[in-house]
Amino acid sequence: MKEKKGVVVTYDRMRCDFCGACVGVCPADAIVLWEADLEIDREKCTGCLRCVYVCPYRALSATTD
Repeated sequence: MKEKKGVVVTYDRMRCDFCGACVGVCPADAIVLWEADLEIDREKCTGCLRCVYVCPYRALSATTD
């Protein structure tokens, strides 16, 4: 899977169940799960989209910057 800079990953709070699946697959450790919040560090994110593909709730999406 080719990694791309300029990709922005965001999440939909209404869909997210805070299960942590995305945190576990992020090779850059760019996703932090708090009690009921998810933080995606754009500086660390490589744009690999593993988090988007693994999310069972379709809460994560990606756009280009």
